[in-house]
Amino acid sequence: MVPFPSQGHLNQLLQLSCLISSYQLPVYYVGLATHNHQARIQANTLNPSNIAKLYFHDLPNPELISSSNLETVWDVSMLLRDPIASFIRNISSKVRRVIVVHDPMMSYNVQDVSSLLNAESYIFNCISVFSCYIMMCLFLKISGQHEEELLKKLHSFEGVTTDEAMDLSDSQHPYMDIRSGDIHNTSKVIESKYIDLMEQAEISLNKKQWAIGPILPTKFDYISNICLDWLNKQPPRSVLYVSFGTTTSFSDRQIKELAMGLEQSKQRFIWVLRDADRGDIFKGEDRKVELPEGFEERVEGVGLVVREWTPQPEILAHSSTGGFMSHCGWNSCLESITMGVPIAAWPIHTDQPINGFLVTEILKIGLLVRDWGKCEEVVSASTIKNVVRKLMASDEGDLIRKRAEELGEAVRQSTEKGGASQIELDSFIAHITR
Repeated sequence: MVPFPSQGHLNQLLQLSCLISSYQLPVYYVGLATHNHQARIQANTLNPSNIAKLYFHDLPNPELISSSNLETVWDVSMLLRDPIASFIRNISSKVRRVIVVHDPMMSYNVQDVSSLLNAESYIFNCISVFSCYIMMCLFLKISGQHEEELLKKLHSFEGVTTDEAMDLSDSQHPYMDIRSGDIHNTSKVIESKYIDLMEQAEISLNKKQWAIGPILPTKFDYISNICLDWLNKQPPRSVLYVSFGTTTSFSDRQIKELAMGLEQSKQRFIWVLRDADRGDIFKGEDRKVELPEGFEERVEGVGLVVREWTPQPEILAHSSTGGFMSHCGWNSCLESITMGVPIAAWPIHTDQPINGFLVTEILKIGLLVRDWGKCEEVVSASTIKNVVRKLMASDEGDLIRKRAEELGEAVRQSTEKGGASQIELDSFIAHITR
């Protein structure tokens, strides 16, 4: 496993490692020592005994890793080709076949697989197939078959990502063709249409596709945690969970508007108030975010503000959770979909606006907090209050919640024996062990 060093990517490839290890295959998780440590520390939902079966191969940390700039982490990731190649060559001399599963953004680093006769590589996509397809149509200027109307609506998303991120993505493209196929963290229950369209688009490249998700566990051992203990005291489906992932930092003004909107909505909430992760989460001090004076005292009993890492999948799976205000990273979307929780979509960058469109316009299991065309504007307290009330305390919100619960049930069944995702996973394992 060769993950891209960002928490959402580290987490998904760690989940996949545990899944593949359950087939009695030895799995090596290869990354910088600090990121391997981060993956283990923030391993939501995973049983420690399953993580203990994995082999963590720590690459030495370059000095740059201490920077707080995630774009510097991208620069660091481009320095890993030689140590990764050396490790893969060493392993390949001892076994019948080496399978390298890597993030698309690590394609440059695994290119030496093509020089080894008993090694093959597969891309693991940490984003939705819908996002893969739309980005392929928009950025690679590939014609979207039968999707012209949809693409017209989505053309406004051409500004979703930074020039630096586009440059990094472009730098990986020359090394993607060596892969033998693609694995997707999604289910045909969610995205069958776009999986089919991706397969058609890939025919000329002759790449196999497997939709094996969601790869996160769906049953949890109870853990005592401030959020879960608080949820135990709340009515069913009454709490809005508010969290914006590991790559988002809001301005002080936006935080105040969000606080006022939550307070004015009169709805129960858990708010995870954290800044974006630094390049090395174990170094540096967290910014102290100022909330409106007296806010936490006024919402006591109704709202809970949490400033540390939280067990998000367990919170979403809790019977008292009835909605999720999210940045719409694919990890968060997939966790929410799997647990049957509707989403108040507040996308920030990259694939998130496209995921938000998938959730609200196609799957119809959420409401949009802010239109992407107004992404530079501060979202007002009144807008936040209205969306929260609509999702949590209206007939329309109840219908959206019912759709989300039905989709969640179907998705969970797809991962069980005989389900679409389990069949796909078995097919992938059979292919690589042929």
